Amino acid sequence: MPNRLDLPSDFRWGVSTASYQIEGAVEEDGRGPSIWDTFAARAGAVRGGHTGAVACDHYHRYPEDVALMKGLGLDGYRFSIAWPRIRPTGSGPANPAGLAFYDRLVDGLLEAGITPLPTLFHWDLPQALEDTDGWLNRDTAYRFAEYTALVADRLGDRVPAWITLNEPFVHMVYGYAMGIHAPGRALMLDALPAAHHQLLGHGLAAAVLRERGLDVMIANNLTPVRPVSSSEADQAAATAYDALHNRLFTDPILLGHYPDLSAFGVGPDLGGSVRDGDLKLIAGPGLDALGVNYYNPTRIAAPTDPGLPFAEAPIEGVPRTAFDWPVVPDGLRELLTGLRDRYGAALPPVTITENGCSVADEPVADGTVSDPDRIAYLAGHLDALAAAVAEGVDVRGYFTWSLLDNFEWAQGFSQRFGLVHVDFETQRRTPKASYEWYRDLIAAHRGRSDGRRRSGSVNSGL
Repeated sequence: MPNRLDLPSDFRWGVSTASYQIEGAVEEDGRGPSIWDTFAARAGAVRGGHTGAVACDHYHRYPEDVALMKGLGLDGYRFSIAWPRIRPTGSGPANPAGLAFYDRLVDGLLEAGITPLPTLFHWDLPQALEDTDGWLNRDTAYRFAEYTALVADRLGDRVPAWITLNEPFVHMVYGYAMGIHAPGRALMLDALPAAHHQLLGHGLAAAVLRERGLDVMIANNLTPVRPVSSSEADQAAATAYDALHNRLFTDPILLGHYPDLSAFGVGPDLGGSVRDGDLKLIAGPGLDALGVNYYNPTRIAAPTDPGLPFAEAPIEGVPRTAFDWPVVPDGLRELLTGLRDRYGAALPPVTITENGCSVADEPVADGTVSDPDRIAYLAGHLDALAAAVAEGVDVRGYFTWSLLDNFEWAQGFSQRFGLVHVDFETQRRTPKASYEWYRDLIAAHRGRSDGRRRSGSVNSGL
């Protein structure tokens, strides 16, 4: 089986973060409130009553964090831009101080030899837009395109590639269907307009980026779906779940149509959300690369209760992270080869935009942080990625989640995903053993390369 050093010589290495999870400074320099500010203030919404008000204080400490990235020898850094910093009410003119912060960050990255890869929406919707129904409101897609233009016009001269949305499936399901993430709506299948309007926003934003000669990506959370048995009922349940989780946010962009959602009682117009011309807008700009966020497979059985056409089943007999997520490295190979088989020539190059694990790690007496479970996780998944590449999948890069321990959404500060330990009281950063391992892996991979390096663009590996 190929190992992680068998990846192409020009393979790109990076780390990922998100604005609300690390920036803090939520009331500084004209930033408006986001849905996560509102949600985190709700009693019982976030574990421990934690909020992202300070988080990792990256807004003030970004030079230190860029230095940590430079120490890793990274090719790229995937971060997100906080929409409420740029347009505090979701519409209207840009906030100069917000744009200036990302100017400083981008310039710092470039000085360190790191290519910026921004995500335009990583869940921190301006609260003012949620007050008018957020992504349930078609108008939000147009506000998103306007915001995209403001940011691209400011940074596009230095930032060649952009991710429009992060994990629209998770945002729709956790935020609008189940209510366990911001904005905390529990609408179940009535949340589906939030799927279509996010995709419409992607298509409109992609057109804005294309007009400026910039490359376009989306970062989808994808999972290989495994039925618990070969029975017709379990197979049908797995097909229904795959359509909802994987195909709903990928088929419209790559194939120009929605998948069959009839198992959910939904037609191709998603309950009347789809208008003439929408699918052409969504698919029209195309993708320069597909971002894939992978954490684990999903095991599915026939439903036992009415309501949904599937039931989730546990994956047993495998290690588990501190988050209690199953560790199945070969699921990444399975996912990538499955994408190739499903989409064929319609599949653009792939970049792994998130992959990582939560570990209960803390500094010991000498101040070091040992995290062998994270190292094993990353090594296993990179070997699986190399196996997919050996089977012909065009994977251009790998961005691990995450650079820093951070605010982990509804789990607050209870889950640590970082290569760098953060003491949330003092903000002290301590590189973990996994940081050193990843640094050495990148250096070893480059030592085996033939020196061929592509320039910093999506088509060059991001």
